[in-house]
Amino acid sequence: MSQKDTPPVLVTGATGRIGRVVIDQLLDAGVPVRALTRRPEAAATLPAKVEVFTGDLTAPGTLDPALNGAGAVFLVWTAPPRTTEAVVERLAAHVRRVVFLSSPHRTPHPLFQQPNPIAAMHADIERLIAATGLESTVIRPGMLASNAPAWWATAIRAGGVVRWPYGAAESAPVDDRDVAAVAARTLHRDGHVGGDYVLTGPESLTQAAQVGLIGDALGRKIDFEEITPDEFRSLWKGTAPGPVVDMLLAAWSAAVGQPAYVTTAVADILGTPPRTFRQWAADHATAFTQGS
Repeated sequence: MSQKDTPPVLVTGATGRIGRVVIDQLLDAGVPVRALTRRPEAAATLPAKVEVFTGDLTAPGTLDPALNGAGAVFLVWTAPPRTTEAVVERLAAHVRRVVFLSSPHRTPHPLFQQPNPIAAMHADIERLIAATGLESTVIRPGMLASNAPAWWATAIRAGGVVRWPYGAAESAPVDDRDVAAVAARTLHRDGHVGGDYVLTGPESLTQAAQVGLIGDALGRKIDFEEITPDEFRSLWKGTAPGPVVDMLLAAWSAAVGQPAYVTTAVADILGTPPRTFRQWAADHATAFTQGS
């Protein structure tokens, strides 16, 4: 089937960290791409080959022009949950396949089993999708390596110490590029209908070790200073919502002394090993010196 005959894939979250790379991966594979964005001016950041549609998940009626004639959708939900049912109904009425970016809330590991409103919303969306009969695939990245700049770049750019709680908490950070490559592969290749994939990096690392690897990428030592949960709450007051801070603290606390949950899903699907956190840090060193 030629590109002209291939139904386009609609990418939601098209200008986000993962969605933007999914677009590049699909174009490289010769798949026509549509992008959904709430801001028309965002089209300037997308490749010229992409057909851009303005729409909003909180206004389901705005999705119809983008969905008409599409074959599959990459669904990233960052909106409030009130319109999930109406959006999934529209997907089912227009397309054959959906790949949903979810979270590892089913994974039997303490890091992912703490109360989390986002995970609860993901579970609801998964149930809605399953009830429609859509050909679906769920991908569940664990901790994203790209969280690191949001957490530690300010302190590192200031040349100071990273002051953080639960330095011994372990995770297996996964590179956004690997998540996007898996999403693209499952969107345009057969064999992944019904797939449910937890995506991780290749190794279990403490938070303190991750900071150390960022220091290696920058060619200097970065000290890690353990602080208490209450000190962390004070440090992040006004920067992140209280419930988010509490969720992170609970997850990190539960992960202390527990090797991270590590899967082979990235390698199984792509045929290449997942990128290490050391590689991610080397490729994104400027995020800790000049900003992202």
